[in-house]
Amino acid sequence: MLELLAQTGLNAVYAASYISLVAVGLVLIFGVMGVVNFAHGELFMAGAYAIVALYADMHLPFFMAVAVGLIFVGLLGLLMERALFRPLRDNPLGGLVASIGFLMILQALATMGFGVRMEHIPPVTQEVLIFSDKVRLPVSRLYVIIAAVVLLSALWFFLKRTRFGWALRASAQDPEAAELQGISIARTAQIAMFIGAALAGVAGALTAPLISVNPHMGHSVIVTAFIVIIVGGVGSLEGAVLASIAYAFVHTFVTTFFDGVIADITGLSLMLLVLIVKPTGLFGSADRA
Repeated sequence: MLELLAQTGLNAVYAASYISLVAVGLVLIFGVMGVVNFAHGELFMAGAYAIVALYADMHLPFFMAVAVGLIFVGLLGLLMERALFRPLRDNPLGGLVASIGFLMILQALATMGFGVRMEHIPPVTQEVLIFSDKVRLPVSRLYVIIAAVVLLSALWFFLKRTRFGWALRASAQDPEAAELQGISIARTAQIAMFIGAALAGVAGALTAPLISVNPHMGHSVIVTAFIVIIVGGVGSLEGAVLASIAYAFVHTFVTTFFDGVIADITGLSLMLLVLIVKPTGLFGSADRA
């Protein structure tokens, strides 16, 4: 029993790692731009398909493919900011609708380029960390965990210790005051969109060898991300990370001891409970921040 709990805990840490990357990227985009990006799950999908094209088909080294995929999805985010969100800056609902349209375009492009079949990517490595007979951690999952810790730590340093990071935080807290201080709202929006998209892309790229890649894989990811940011508090990066950990552990343990459907219901119930007790989320506030 103890070994089963330990193995489930390791699985939950892996799940929390990629969920937090996606959720933090979504929160960063909303915090700075005030736009709910429904296409964020498709950015995760685009990162996964970058690995299909570069690693599985073109046989580039895996981590080189991940780096290229990160940049590609980040640039895709810049395209969205310039073509969709900037013209609709004063119309958040219009930006939301535009992101849904872009979601469908990305799905259609993935289907045209790769078909509707599920892609199974060759494993990066067969190495496994063995803690006991029944407690094991594939090194491919360890890569995801390490990447999440490194990238989220780098993001924290960027936001807390650099001028561009201070500009992003100021734009999120009070865009009008930030603009009066000479901060370019358009520039901070570009930075936020690139970072947010890149985080989703790298999460998709790193998990691609561990899951089945298909054009509609972003659906479950975006639903999970929304649950996480609502529980953590809309606009709170720290809340997104902590809620990702809590959700991953709850969902993984319920899936292990019951089944996936009950786990999904439990996750939604957790979100509803938090909204009843604290409508702004655990770490949220009434103001957009």
